Amino acid sequence: MNMMRPMKLAGTELMFGKGCLEHLKTLKGTKALIVTGGSSMRKSGILQRVIDLLCEAGIKSEVFSGVEPDPFFSTVYSGAEAMKAFGPDIIVGLGGGSAMDAAKAMWVYYEHPELTRLSDIVPPSPIPKLRNKAILVCVPSTSGTASEVSRSVVITDDETHVKYGIGNMEMMPDVAICDPEVTVTMPPSITAETGMDALTHALEALVSKRANYLSNILSIAAAKDIIRFLPKAYNDGSNVEYREIMLNASMTAGLAFTNVSLGIVHSMAHTLGSFFGIPHGLADAVLLPYVMAFNQAEESAADIYTALAKELGSDNLISVVKELNSALGIAGSLSGLIKDSAAYMEKLDEMAEMAKNDGCTKTNPVIPTVQQLKALFVQAYSGN
Repeated sequence: MNMMRPMKLAGTELMFGKGCLEHLKTLKGTKALIVTGGSSMRKSGILQRVIDLLCEAGIKSEVFSGVEPDPFFSTVYSGAEAMKAFGPDIIVGLGGGSAMDAAKAMWVYYEHPELTRLSDIVPPSPIPKLRNKAILVCVPSTSGTASEVSRSVVITDDETHVKYGIGNMEMMPDVAICDPEVTVTMPPSITAETGMDALTHALEALVSKRANYLSNILSIAAAKDIIRFLPKAYNDGSNVEYREIMLNASMTAGLAFTNVSLGIVHSMAHTLGSFFGIPHGLADAVLLPYVMAFNQAEESAADIYTALAKELGSDNLISVVKELNSALGIAGSLSGLIKDSAAYMEKLDEMAEMAKNDGCTKTNPVIPTVQQLKALFVQAYSGN
């Protein structure tokens, strides 16, 4: 029996519910650097609202925008340089998982100018002590990654395009502000993909080798709400009630997985992102039913799936997930996303190897061999 790891549920303050963006007015500080993605937060007026609320607290803001969907190290480093020039005591990550991940990583390089390369923070390199210069506030605009309550980031190497997952409790944001009004502008496809990422977090945490009493309570509640409300939020994105349930469920799944880790859906999705640029949530969604079928070889995982299916009024959780994907217009197999099958099959050995070495593999209920991963990659492609 492994001794459990200490649980940490978010940073110092966790806010959720409609209108909680107002909490920004209570922050103490003098300068904030806001890290954000493309232009959706500017267009929706949320970025200006954040600037205004900080201004009410006497905090002067600067904006670093243009974080790409899979943040490159070069972007992280230029953000850290902007921080060194401006000297913020508050960093605000505003946007989807990429913006929040980039903000976390920038924070490390800002606090520690002696670090200059991606390899300086990739395991086994330790994450040094933070909060000497600034605290981190995260405001998610998607109901998906739960980066606002997680200790993890995924950063892409500019040259190789390999995605590195880095996790350390030091990077847990201090303040998480989950206001559903910030998520209303998500288009349906992003609602679907980020929602399936959140469901994958819940279902992988539920069968993780480190799962425990508390993480299970969080995972089950999140999974049930996501399965019920994701199609509603997808079909009626302006409904703030659906958005609120989805954001709360995503955050709750995050509280679970950041403590007990994930499984091979994530290992394989990170790999597909590195090799074929498949968006993370979309890769999770397509892979999830195939990996669940694989995990059922482990009796306790099979029992957990069955028990949850029963609570949802079904006898098979895999078919629940497949039906959900189809209701969200998500492809049933990877061949729908990667047209060049020869290029895919050619990469199988490398992909299986990379997925095997991913940090999420060691907590999967069944630890796969490289051969088994290869077979799973083939299955998920052909749809068998």
